[in-house]
Amino acid sequence: MYKLFSLSSSLIRTIIIVIAIVFAGSFNASYAQTISSLKEGFQNPPASAKPGVYWYFMDGNMTKTSITADLESMQKAGIGNVVFLEVNVGVPRGLVDFLSNEWQDLFAHAVKEAERLDIEITLGIGPGWTGSGGPWVKPEQSMQQLVSSTVTVQGGSNNKIILPVPAPKKPFFGEGTLTPELKKEWNDFYEDEAVLAYPTPLQQHTLADADEKALYYRAPFSSQPNVKQYLSSTTDSSNLNGSAIDKNKIIDLTGKLHTDGTLDWVPPAGNWTIMRFGRRNNGAITRPAPIPGLGFECDKFDTVALNAHLDNYIGKLLKKTGNPKDKTSAGGLKRLHMDSWEMGAQNWTSKFREEFIKRRGYDPLPFYPVYAGNIVENVAISERFLWDLRQTAQELVLENHALQVKKYAHRNGMSLSIEPYDMNPTADLELGNIADVPMAEFWSKGYGFNTAFSCIEATSLAHVNGKSLVPAEAFTAQNNEGWKQYPGAMKNQGDWAFATGINRFVFHTFQNQFLPDSLRPGATMGPYGVQWNRNQTWWPMVSSYHQYLSRCQYLLQQGGSVADILYLIPEQAPYVFLPPTSAMKGNDTLPDRKGYNFDGCSPSQLYQASVQDGMIVFSGGGSYRLLVLPAVKTMTPALLQKIMSLVKDGATVVGAPPVQSPSLSGYPACDEKLSTLATLLWGDVKYPQQQTTRIYGKGKVIWGGELNRQINNLYPEYDLTAAILQSMNVEQDFRSDGPVRYTHRMSAGWDVYFVANTADKVINVNTFYRTVKGNPQLWDPLTGEVSNLTHATVEQGVTKVPLQLAAYQSYFIVFTKEHLPVATKSFTSGNKVVTTLSGLWQVSFDPKWGGPKQIQFDKLTDWTLRPEDGIKYYSGIAVYHKTFDLPLLVDNKEGRLLLNLGEVKNIARVKLNGKDLGVVWTAPWQVDITNAALAKGNQLEIEVANLWPNRLIGDERLPDDGIKNDQWPEWLTLGMPRRSKRFTFTTFRHYTATSPLLPSGLKGPVTVLSYTYRTVK
Repeated sequence: MYKLFSLSSSLIRTIIIVIAIVFAGSFNASYAQTISSLKEGFQNPPASAKPGVYWYFMDGNMTKTSITADLESMQKAGIGNVVFLEVNVGVPRGLVDFLSNEWQDLFAHAVKEAERLDIEITLGIGPGWTGSGGPWVKPEQSMQQLVSSTVTVQGGSNNKIILPVPAPKKPFFGEGTLTPELKKEWNDFYEDEAVLAYPTPLQQHTLADADEKALYYRAPFSSQPNVKQYLSSTTDSSNLNGSAIDKNKIIDLTGKLHTDGTLDWVPPAGNWTIMRFGRRNNGAITRPAPIPGLGFECDKFDTVALNAHLDNYIGKLLKKTGNPKDKTSAGGLKRLHMDSWEMGAQNWTSKFREEFIKRRGYDPLPFYPVYAGNIVENVAISERFLWDLRQTAQELVLENHALQVKKYAHRNGMSLSIEPYDMNPTADLELGNIADVPMAEFWSKGYGFNTAFSCIEATSLAHVNGKSLVPAEAFTAQNNEGWKQYPGAMKNQGDWAFATGINRFVFHTFQNQFLPDSLRPGATMGPYGVQWNRNQTWWPMVSSYHQYLSRCQYLLQQGGSVADILYLIPEQAPYVFLPPTSAMKGNDTLPDRKGYNFDGCSPSQLYQASVQDGMIVFSGGGSYRLLVLPAVKTMTPALLQKIMSLVKDGATVVGAPPVQSPSLSGYPACDEKLSTLATLLWGDVKYPQQQTTRIYGKGKVIWGGELNRQINNLYPEYDLTAAILQSMNVEQDFRSDGPVRYTHRMSAGWDVYFVANTADKVINVNTFYRTVKGNPQLWDPLTGEVSNLTHATVEQGVTKVPLQLAAYQSYFIVFTKEHLPVATKSFTSGNKVVTTLSGLWQVSFDPKWGGPKQIQFDKLTDWTLRPEDGIKYYSGIAVYHKTFDLPLLVDNKEGRLLLNLGEVKNIARVKLNGKDLGVVWTAPWQVDITNAALAKGNQLEIEVANLWPNRLIGDERLPDDGIKNDQWPEWLTLGMPRRSKRFTFTTFRHYTATSPLLPSGLKGPVTVLSYTYRTVK
């Protein structure tokens, strides 16, 4: 039976959250914001709410003219921020060498222009789209690995022993990524670290997945199959009967190695294995960097190496642009950025041994053979060492790399954003926890990989830490996208991202358009990216879509997120946070939250948590009802002590007790301490067959029964966790009886729910909200209109609101006790058809793109069905003209008229009697014409833009005069006439002459509708 959350409990919860926020010292202007200022920001979003773009430059193809043209087009279209990167993907090299004086001057020009136009620049911390390196990084300051060679000898002999130099591990992306010069450096660099000898085991066993567990390789989680979410390890410490290396019999021979590889040692009797260990470069280079920017990735464990790199890149640019902290403009250089981690792992640096000893409390030297997959003592002991190795590596990446980049940014008046995922050798949430601005990525559905998990990770980081901004590299695409995406096609996925918690889209990608404006669609970044630039056919109309995004992003950046469940991730590196799949609905590409929202939390974040009135709270404002532990058998005593203190103070924790520490630090006493603590908290640590609640202090732990058996992605099934919340009289935050997704932001004086139809048809639904802060209002981000809602009812702390939503339509439902004089909207009256505009239409195409200047359509039809090649293959904007009467025009203050366009391919601007009524890009595909309509002689003008593919396909019937053998065509470089008769030019071919054409044009029917809209005071 559906359990209702009482009014008193709802109010108490609100008070608790607000008190917790104030208590933690994080109460800020957004939480105290009045509804009037919220409405003003919604209807006129500030620059901070605008979407952005990845602004890619292609290996020296750049000019001042193209930079200014790009930025001015962005500003006009409503783009407020860019991520500046230079790469080398599929375009012949340009004339401006990366980081040359001319290049630096052009970058300074971009910063100056961005300041003028109030566009914020975020700069990647190295050439290419990932990493931090360049040609200035020497091998000794690059990413390194501990490699080894092995010989076996018979004891009791004076035979000369020669130890071969260990070979480097193959680069993850292959040797083909290395230039001849870099390959030579990669092969040549080697420094000895140690020589160890031990009696050869009778039968040597090896560890499974040793190369992964010792951080030689970490494949991309998003794009390669079967990449592990985390690296599991055994707790079985059974003896291998002489088949493992006896740690106590390992001999350190490091001082007996000569430079020529000979070993000054006579082995005792018996069979001996000798291992020579040294450090080498791991083969990771900047990618896909401009050719002058190719070089090794800098050492991610070493602050000195990092700062040397930053000074060689960021430092040089700051000398040109000036320090950002001295700038008063809202635009200009404001942030540094670490993009998705795509440079692999490392497991060594020159001071790794001493760092390991300092952090783990024991010497790793006897365990060096484990790097090569050998077993020292037993499997469990070796796995513990590997856990310590990865934990040490994680700490060094966090402290000596990410945190140092952050300090460098702050020292120079900037902040730091991080996309903490993919080949990341640390836990994603731990790396992202460093960021001022945690960032995610999602690919266009159907055009690439699935990185929805990164959105859940980034929003979790922001919510727990109280970060107001959560951008995402948005709608990334590859291969068969080919200019097929447009605002209307992206509506559903974009709303999914908003409901996930993303609140700034940074479109991937706006390729710098360095070619002449006559050559369109122009430059691409090879096959990658949705084409979000000024050469798009629909670019003159895109500002309306950006306005919709800005309204949504503004509201979703206000207040604090509401969630009930906090999933703690285990102490693992690497680790990708995935909630139980049962906590989501929909598909794995667009997974929507259920009625109890959740976040993930890293151990380092949990150490900062406290308990207020039974809720787990964080200084940033995050607040949760339940802490759910991961279903792993290991935990450090320190983390368990923190969990115990939270329970003692009143927290409710779901999960089973750990059985041992994952580490060798303090072993075996660490396991004994953990067992003692677990017994104190859980009582009997044997798994109970029935779900059990154990009271400890003011709080409780819940475990056993199905909670231990129904595990998915390390957590209990969602319904089991939801049942616990229901037993605590906590109602679902949101529910509906139809296909609607949601997210919820709140402040002391208001609640804002974003709701969106996930179906491609009109739906009528009842929606339910866990709040009673006044009468609900409907805020429409498509139009900016704000209206009161009729027919809302309240019962026991839950507000029921009936809604009608067009296909993929979205609204904000706002609850506030403040009074605003706004109109009232009812979904029960409906719209009535006044007339259908059938018959003849006059249509004008642009002749420079092959279309007829003027033609008559007997009826509205798809352009691709017309016999004229100039229309069938047309791409661009065409203008429809029609004159019509409205003899039944409603002439009273309560009657409103709408013009509905029916089916549009793909976006349209409507003008009536000389008045621009705006752009129509999504359902319900209509504009309000009340104040523009006349009873007779209405002059209607509809501009319709389709997509580029049809013209590109038509041009494929003509001779190819594009890029060949990585060279620009002669007609372009010499300024000669173009003889192919093609209309289009692009740097990457997505289509052939036989590719299917895309439906285009205004297909209708175009109708005039009436509806009632009353204003109340």
